[in-house]
Amino acid sequence: MKRVVSLFLVLFAFVLSSCSLSDDQPNYYFVPLQVVSAELPESFSLHETYQINVTYTLPNGCVSFEGFDVSPIAETTRNVVPIGSQFDDPECVDGMAEVEGSFNFICLYTDTYLFRFWTGEDENGEQEYLEIEVPVNQ
Repeated sequence: MKRVVSLFLVLFAFVLSSCSLSDDQPNYYFVPLQVVSAELPESFSLHETYQINVTYTLPNGCVSFEGFDVSPIAETTRNVVPIGSQFDDPECVDGMAEVEGSFNFICLYTDTYLFRFWTGEDENGEQEYLEIEVPVNQ
């Protein structure tokens, strides 16, 4: 039994040592995507699920949408940032495109919700947001 385990460990080590990341694989990093607009209902009902539609921009052909980062800032305040992956590719196709995506939101509190959709940075590097309040039906 010890021989089988030893043989397995040697083979496993050999397989791992033969794996390498080559320079010809694409490199990427995550980037925030600017929100253009968002569609929310006029009000929420407690414990109901809602689809929130968001229009955001892809800055070029080397950026792919990955999902939404919905972060609670306070009990009923949410920062929403679309996240993309940017590939380092010298042959990247230029051109901005507006795309629509959505995420589901469950209303858990009775207070009015404030959604802050990231729209970019101003000339001083300050974060800017599109803010939308949605009251909760009592």
